[in-house]
Amino acid sequence: MCILKKTIVKILQFLAFFAAGAFIFWLIYKDQDIEHIKSVLKNDVKYGWVWLSLFIGLLSHISRTLRWGLMIEPVGHKPRFINTFLAVMVGYLMNMAFPRMGEVSRCGVLARYEKISFTKLIGTVVAERLVDMISLLILLGVVIFSQFGKMIHFIESNPEIKDKLMAVISSPVLLIALAVAVILFIVFRKAFKHTTIFRKMMEVIQNFKEGFISIRNIKQKGWFFFHSAFIWFMYYLMLYVIFFAFDFTSNLTPIAGLTTFVLASFGMVAPVQGGIGAWHFMAKEALSLYGVANENGIIFAFVAHTSMTVMIIFIGIISLLVLPFINRRKDVMEIQKVQI
Repeated sequence: MCILKKTIVKILQFLAFFAAGAFIFWLIYKDQDIEHIKSVLKNDVKYGWVWLSLFIGLLSHISRTLRWGLMIEPVGHKPRFINTFLAVMVGYLMNMAFPRMGEVSRCGVLARYEKISFTKLIGTVVAERLVDMISLLILLGVVIFSQFGKMIHFIESNPEIKDKLMAVISSPVLLIALAVAVILFIVFRKAFKHTTIFRKMMEVIQNFKEGFISIRNIKQKGWFFFHSAFIWFMYYLMLYVIFFAFDFTSNLTPIAGLTTFVLASFGMVAPVQGGIGAWHFMAKEALSLYGVANENGIIFAFVAHTSMTVMIIFIGIISLLVLPFINRRKDVMEIQKVQI
C-alpha cells in the first residue's frame, strides 16, 4: 500500500509539473502563426550552427563528467569514465521526467555499477550544484553590472516577477517559520539526540560532509576549477552560436548572448520538466531587451530548447540501454569471485 501511494504521488507530481510547463508553453505559442513558424524553421534557419551548438553541449557534458570524477576520488573511489558519463546523461534524462530527479538518478546509477556509497555521491552532487549556483550567480552579477538598465527594464516589464521577489524577501511567514524552527530545536534538542532518527540523520550528514570536503581534498584543484569554468563557458557558447542561425539575432553582441543565457538559465530552475515553457519565456523576454520581436524570440527559443532537449533524450536513452551491457562482464566476474 505504501509503495502504491508513493507511486501515485510520483505520477501526480509528474502530471502537475508537466501541466504547468505545458500551460506556460501554450500561453507563449497560442497566438502565433504556426504556418509562419513552419516556414521559418524550413527555410530560414542555418542548421549548421545548431549542430555546432549540440557538439559544444556534448563537450560540456564530458567536462562535467571529468569534474565529477575529480570530486569522487577524495571519498576513496575512482569510477570509470564511461560509467560516470552515462550516469550523468541518465541524470539529465530523468530531469525531463521529474525536476531534480536527475541528481538522485545519476548517483543511483553510479552507486549501482561502481559500488560507491549513494549518500557520499549525493554529497558530491550537492557540492557540485553549490559550485554551479555560485557560477550562475557570478554570471548574473556580470550581466547586472554590464546591463543594469536593461535588467531594470526587464523587471519593470514583468510585474509578476517583481511582486514574487518582493513577496519572498518581505514574507512574515518565512521569518516566523525560521523562528519556530529555531525555538523547537533549542527546546527539544537534548531529547532528540537520543532518537534513532537523529542517529540516522547524523550518519547522512556525515556522508554529506565527506562529499562537501571532496572539493577541499581534490588533488587536481587546477583541473577542477578549469572544468568548472569550462562547463559554464560551453553552456553559454552552446546558446550563443545559435544566434548565428537566425538573421534577426546574428548581429547581437556576445553580452546579449550572455544576458539571454543567464536569464534563460533561471527558467531551467523552475520546477517543470526540462524548463519547458519557463525557459522559452525567459529567453524570448531576454531577447526582447535587444529589440528582437516577440514572434522571432519565440522561434529562437523553440529551436534552441528543442535541440538541447532532443540531444539529452537521445543520449540519455542510449545511456540507459548501454549501461547494463558495458557492465555485464564486470558483474559476471564478481559473481564468479563470490562462487569461488
